[in-house]
Amino acid sequence: MAVEVTWWGHATATVRDSGVTVLTDPLLVRRLAHLRRRRGALPPPSAALADAVLVSHLHADHLHLGSLARLAPGTRVVLPRGARRAVPGLRRLAPLLDLREVAPGDEVRVGPVTVRAVPAAHDGRRLPIGPHASPALGYVVEGEARTYFAGDTGLFDGMAEAVGPVDTALLPVGGWGPFLGEHHLDPGRAAEALARLRPRSAVPVHYGTYWPIGMDAVRPHEFHSPGTEFVRLAAVPAPEVAVHLLGHGESVRLEEAR
Repeated sequence: MAVEVTWWGHATATVRDSGVTVLTDPLLVRRLAHLRRRRGALPPPSAALADAVLVSHLHADHLHLGSLARLAPGTRVVLPRGARRAVPGLRRLAPLLDLREVAPGDEVRVGPVTVRAVPAAHDGRRLPIGPHASPALGYVVEGEARTYFAGDTGLFDGMAEAVGPVDTALLPVGGWGPFLGEHHLDPGRAAEALARLRPRSAVPVHYGTYWPIGMDAVRPHEFHSPGTEFVRLAAVPAPEVAVHLLGHGESVRLEEAR
């Protein structure tokens, strides 16, 4: 059985494995505060239909309350531990959604699929007024294959050991502004992560979708080029990995690989 990955833009992707649909970090709007979607059509309403939703950390472009409100009642949403305390808006959604808080090492079953939370090197607080600690996470979705969704992360010691063997890696390669902050992957660091993880395939995400309003001419290459740059750089340390450069709304089917 093949695993299918669809990239909707930014860190939002759908992973279909063993008949289970998993949606990552849903951001389903045209504008978020000072950010505007500059490339790719908005995901269709069907993108919000999922058996489980994975939220990597509490930043508003990853935990977006308005997008979570579009989910069907009863949808299971996996969140970093402490999310409900740190983000009051989640309390309004709690009666409608099945909210599950996890820490690294925790597992959640979704039918025949297991979702395992893994560490990430990133500030997971709700900004700009988030004093409550909450870990940033990645997730490994394991069914017919093992798919790693990194969320937002930098490189960190023991990364390969913490994530474990994976078949496909969804890796962030950029961001939403002209300068990446600390604990992010740019194309070069993402290529190094690929060399450490050694999956069979990879899909670059978290680039080329949102950009600050009025800053179109500021370092535009940071918006347009991370995906192709990652493909070029990844070929050096990890030539055996098949990198699939998707457009917004495009899918790739990956054969089971164990």
